[in-house]
Amino acid sequence: MTESIGKTFWQNTRMGFVPQSPQSRGEPQPPLELPYDPAAELIHLVEPAQLMLPPASLWEVMTKRATLRRYSPEPLTLNELSALLWFTQGVKEVTNRPVTLRTVPSAGARHAFETYLLINRVEGLQPGVYRYIALEHALLGLNHDEGINQKLTQACSNQQQVATSAVTFFWVAVAERMFWRYPERGYRYLLLDAGHVCQNLYLAAEGLGCGVCAIAAYYDDALNSALELDGEALFVVYAASLGRRPD
Repeated sequence: MTESIGKTFWQNTRMGFVPQSPQSRGEPQPPLELPYDPAAELIHLVEPAQLMLPPASLWEVMTKRATLRRYSPEPLTLNELSALLWFTQGVKEVTNRPVTLRTVPSAGARHAFETYLLINRVEGLQPGVYRYIALEHALLGLNHDEGINQKLTQACSNQQQVATSAVTFFWVAVAERMFWRYPERGYRYLLLDAGHVCQNLYLAAEGLGCGVCAIAAYYDDALNSALELDGEALFVVYAASLGRRPD
């Protein structure tokens, strides 16, 4: 599905065809966040102002950053997971437009990603799949089946850093949130935005003594299915495993 969208947009752009956007047609803006059951119990994270962060030089972090595929068995703390989520998709402000202003840039402030997490080792959290509710800076539990780690690992071409990670991040595109404003280039902007988010994860993880492995090698249908996504309106664009550096 994602390949066909990209091909169609590329062909239309080359031919000079620029479709009118839903925004320009006066259609209502999609919600800033996917809905969820209001009766669901959210797990509130450590607020940004209360985060306990070790001192870190940006220049040193950028220099030391390197992909890491082998992790310590030591779990992350909830404080550390809170920081990683805040620095990758944290909402600093909701404007009157309305759009969200976050800790990463996004084309037109569309911020079309939802962050899904495979949590394996975080203190106080049951292993399983969660979604980051960015507007509340909280987690929503989605799937705690015992086999979900194996299913997601297999969908990621059996890359074992997914299975052994403390947490693996999956950035899920909400297509209409981007295409509402950018129909002809929206797919391209999704890919660019994913790079911004993942780079922030690399830098924040390095500052916390962790390492990251960005993942683009996965089976789209299998991964979307494992996360209960339809693969068209919602689909994974990028992923990254993360854990503490081994001793």
